[in-house]
Amino acid sequence: MAEETIFSKIIRKEIPSDMVYQDETVTAFRDISPKAPTHILIIPNYIIPTVDDVSEKDEQVLGHMFVVAAKIAREEGISENGYRLMINCREHGGQEVYHLHMHLLGGRPLGPMLAR
Repeated sequence: MAEETIFSKIIRKEIPSDMVYQDETVTAFRDISPKAPTHILIIPNYIIPTVDDVSEKDEQVLGHMFVVAAKIAREEGISENGYRLMINCREHGGQEVYHLHMHLLGGRPLGPMLAR
């Protein structure tokens, strides 16, 4: 079984967060260190440590993350001008919490994908 993360406690509402969405499959909340005017994390309600740990049983939850991201983007008023979805994997990918999570970023032009 995967190791417990801070996200597990947010899902269970054991620690406070600025939650914007939760259902039986995923939870979404505002990042505590936002990199854009809108910066929301969307996470599965069970631990998948990294993208490398994804299996066929996770297909439905991963697809649902995209549906929820689009819904939140519309609600946040950023869908018309556009937004970015990012999932980091491991150290070189910039992953900090080993519970797969999607970043929904928007509210301003985000510039190039990678810094040189």
